[in-house]
Amino acid sequence: MIPVRGFEDKTVAVFGLGRTGLTAARALIAGGAKVALWDEKPASREAAAAEGFPVVDLQAADWRQFDALMLSPGVPLTHPKPHWTVEKAKAAGVEILGDVELFARTVNAAPVHKRPKIIAITGTNGKSTTTALIGHLCASAGRDTRIGGNIGLGVLGLEDMHGGAVYVLELSSYQLDLTSSLKPDAVVLLNISPDHLDRHGGMDGYIAAKRRIFLNQGKGDTAIIGVDDPWCQQICTEITAANRRTIWPISAGKAMGRGVYALQGVLYDATGERVVEVADLLRARSLPGRHNWQNAAAAYAAARAIGISVSDAVDGLMTFPGLAHRMETVGKLGKVRFVNDSKATNADAARQAMSSYPKFYWIAGGVAKAGGIEDLKDLFPRIAKAYLIGEAANVFAVTLAGKAEVKMSGTLDRAVQQAYADAAASGEDAIVLLSPACASFDQFSDFEARGEAFRAAVNALAGGAGKAAVA
Repeated sequence: MIPVRGFEDKTVAVFGLGRTGLTAARALIAGGAKVALWDEKPASREAAAAEGFPVVDLQAADWRQFDALMLSPGVPLTHPKPHWTVEKAKAAGVEILGDVELFARTVNAAPVHKRPKIIAITGTNGKSTTTALIGHLCASAGRDTRIGGNIGLGVLGLEDMHGGAVYVLELSSYQLDLTSSLKPDAVVLLNISPDHLDRHGGMDGYIAAKRRIFLNQGKGDTAIIGVDDPWCQQICTEITAANRRTIWPISAGKAMGRGVYALQGVLYDATGERVVEVADLLRARSLPGRHNWQNAAAAYAAARAIGISVSDAVDGLMTFPGLAHRMETVGKLGKVRFVNDSKATNADAARQAMSSYPKFYWIAGGVAKAGGIEDLKDLFPRIAKAYLIGEAANVFAVTLAGKAEVKMSGTLDRAVQQAYADAAASGEDAIVLLSPACASFDQFSDFEARGEAFRAAVNALAGGAGKAAVA
């Protein structure tokens, strides 16, 4: 745990008692603060009280007693409308912040020689893979590495800091909205495509949230920016004009005179005086496809930015084991391979997996994002058959009509059974791909639960066939 500094003997209201809120409360108390916890769910309040936290009804409380509000990132700050705790805090002049901001202030309060290196990663897609990959590169190069934020542990739940540590942090747009003083040594902005627009009031608000990751960078810091989409390309151009930090563009589709890029699976380093070919990514088993080549370019650049050698960075790329729920092979029965890409919660994320296979049996559906799967029409010819589940099934069926054969499966376990039967009957080497292009909340608590249900359904198939599903 990282004890929070700067709030000694002050009282902080904590709203939202999931992983982030409870971890922040523990870290605040460890640093000498007093806390008042609340959640709208009685079970969450009971769990907090059972742990010994002071549970205070923030609806009825006098907000003049609070010095800050620690808001969990899932709680609306501005859109669709501010949460009632936000309105009460603003009316009382109480500062609103998140756990990443508490971490940032704690780092900034430490003596310079005790401050760790910080690598912060954001983007619409690929954040988790890139964060884990950077963490792997740093750890395999011998650095004392802690990975967290929007992946794994909340940042304040990580081991306490020292001057030789490296914190590799995945940051969502929700977290960035609540962060104002974080100063990363290296920032990675992978890509931007429309997502979470209801929470940010539209595309401009979403982009503005992502841009906050660069707020406090200056001379000696490095900004690593994907330039394969127009929004990030514009951001790269704009902050290059500011001419403060070191800026390295990254790409998985074009050669550049500066930065790091991949072409046809070959990684090139153009951060020095000449372009150097540094790695054959086709040999990196856990980094297939163009989207992963961008992730690799970003991770390599981030590692180099904090002084990791070329050879150590490349070795890390080749030994990365991959992440669960991101194009993860969870089993194989006969000629049929099952790929778990449950993390694909929007169409742009699903495109990354769908583009990697010439033909596949596609399991899709859940809670659709704006635009549904319209943007994937160029990939519909690759679909051997689609098995639709959840709330989006009917809408997706309309989009796919006349372009791909559709089965209305309804539930994930039924979709797995039906997809396997059709794939096995083809007699060909086949891929059953769970890449839902949807959020999971109609049938599952999160994408991890959905991915584990897919794995369980595959294992159940294997058991019924009297075989083992070989990963």
